[in-house]
Amino acid sequence: MDHFALRDGVLHAEDVPLPAIADAVGTPVYVYSRATLERHARVFREAVAGLGEGEPLVAFAVKANPNLAVLKVLAREGLGADVVSGGELARALAAEMPPEKIVFSGVGKTRAELEQGLDAGIFQFNLESEEEGVELAGIARARGIEARCALRINPDVDAGTHDKISTGKADNKFGVPIGEAEGIFARLSALGGLRLRGIALHIGSQLGELEPLETAFAKVGKLLESLRAAGHDMRHVDLGGGLGVPYKDGERFPSPAEYGAMVARATAGWGVRLVFEPGRVIAGNAGVMLTRVIRKKQGVRDPFLVVDAAMNDLARPALYGAYHHFVAVEPRGAQETANIVGPICETGDTFAMGRECDALEAGELAVFRTAGAYGATMASSYNSRGFVAEVLVDGDKFAVVADRIAAGAIMDAERVPEWLA
Repeated sequence: MDHFALRDGVLHAEDVPLPAIADAVGTPVYVYSRATLERHARVFREAVAGLGEGEPLVAFAVKANPNLAVLKVLAREGLGADVVSGGELARALAAEMPPEKIVFSGVGKTRAELEQGLDAGIFQFNLESEEEGVELAGIARARGIEARCALRINPDVDAGTHDKISTGKADNKFGVPIGEAEGIFARLSALGGLRLRGIALHIGSQLGELEPLETAFAKVGKLLESLRAAGHDMRHVDLGGGLGVPYKDGERFPSPAEYGAMVARATAGWGVRLVFEPGRVIAGNAGVMLTRVIRKKQGVRDPFLVVDAAMNDLARPALYGAYHHFVAVEPRGAQETANIVGPICETGDTFAMGRECDALEAGELAVFRTAGAYGATMASSYNSRGFVAEVLVDGDKFAVVADRIAAGAIMDAERVPEWLA
């Protein structure tokens, strides 16, 4: 469910007609619904309530949508943060997400980022390699402290998702092979400087079935038993995220409630506090990208709808062949088959070919639905187009929560050396 709906023939975000945002802010622009973010956060939190020992930690995957206003909304709903860089950690803290609710994941944490996490007093580092653990242990020993951490394991489970967002197969870069976890746990635990207290995993994103997750969790349960038998004090298991959301009409994905029921079954008797890292399932349907048709160009078979949004604004179709539902803001009832493309000088700047969609003409507005996750966060300034703006709607009001950064402002940050002047 989301809060984007037609009223009197005009698509609204909550109580705000989208043409009003286009007139005030211009296009392209991302539009987020506060009510949708809050609802999704509550539904997920309720689905996992009571699982494990103590209160579960729901840590929003900041990479999905790092906008400060979005993070602030989620922080007020009690969510923490799963971060994968020092920049994301800084954003989570700026949005007043408590350090004790922040998990630092990521395969390539630098020494500076490890120190940043220690300085902040975060809940936990998810170690992605033995080498990272050795480095963190040395930093912590030099400070006379223990770094709270878990070892991320790779369970070698195919999540059944796109290859570029699969993270739990043996040849993926994330975590340590599950068969080597016991030896790594023993060696790291002997170093000093680490409070190695749990296991973490995440097998992929946009999962459409629960079976791969349940298979991975069964492997974790067996590893947990073995580690306890070896004398390790296991207190936490981070189950990652990955729940998918529908991008096409008629698609169905497991609900948070169904996911919670599976987790309850799979983790019964573990005796640990559980950590969850939802991202897309919280933010995906909470945002759209609003765009305007520049012109309609005749094609060999179907017309090209050339819109002012491009692959630099919404990269998922170019990167993954991803689908985003495309609808008119003021539909007339007529349909057409068209190629939806952006203005960038790349054939890859194509959102859809031969798509049946609302009939549109030059100057009319449309939206790409389900764009609240992995949208603006992946934007670039390719073709010197500048960065897309972002807006948050709250009832009948809206505010710009990320300015449009014009190409000229980006150019102002560049320098020509004197010897080229």
